[in-house]
Amino acid sequence: MAPDGGARLDRRDPGDTCGFDSKARAAEDLAVLVERMRILQNRLWAEQRRAVLVVLQGLDASGKDGTIRRVFTGVNPQGCEVTSFKVPTPNELAHDYLWRCHAACPARGKIGIWNRSHYEDLVTTRVLGLVDDQQVRRRYRHVRAFEQLLGDEGTRVVKVFLHLSRDEQRRRLQRRIDDPERRWKFRPDDLETRRRWDEFLAAYDDAISATSTAWAPWYVVPADHKWVRDLVVASLLVATLTDMDPRLPEPDPGITGLRVE
Repeated sequence: MAPDGGARLDRRDPGDTCGFDSKARAAEDLAVLVERMRILQNRLWAEQRRAVLVVLQGLDASGKDGTIRRVFTGVNPQGCEVTSFKVPTPNELAHDYLWRCHAACPARGKIGIWNRSHYEDLVTTRVLGLVDDQQVRRRYRHVRAFEQLLGDEGTRVVKVFLHLSRDEQRRRLQRRIDDPERRWKFRPDDLETRRRWDEFLAAYDDAISATSTAWAPWYVVPADHKWVRDLVVASLLVATLTDMDPRLPEPDPGITGLRVE
């Protein structure tokens, strides 16, 4: 879960069930959490004072799309925004690397979900040799300050790394290739990323360790079992919203006792 003294991804089991022993029971628990999240999100939307930003990172096939689909199934679409960060456009490249991210931050009252994020500019660019180690260390400082700014302005930042094993990734990528309904999700570049597995995992380990802070903690979630992944992420979000304790606005005193004819 939350890194303590370093991410140490190599010591964390992607197949960990986090003490949950039943897939059927997990489905029941997830339904309860989704309903609780619906209520809390409605209060956050009504309050219109604060926001939540959920950052989802992970290697290819770790389940970012599936997490969004299952965990946020009961959330009011009006109060939720999903942003998928892909290869930067020419216009985005003409600005600093955080420009497109800041523009996508959730407004007050909303939950923002980022499928990939500014961490691509710390991890992927490093592995591909687009930035050197000195630039990366400088970007760590930028990101910590950026996330502290968000926190100071009322946005709670929850960062989740979906920790997938190499064997499970192989199975999921092969399933994408073999299943016509999933094949559109497969990119040949996925295999090149897989060949550099150790480099990407080391870069994530470094980035998570350098940027997990009190105001924007990282949570390493085992992702080999989808039902565990979904339950853990939902639990994190409900705990975050419960801690924020959003309140419904007080009704106008003038409507007390009013009857609609």
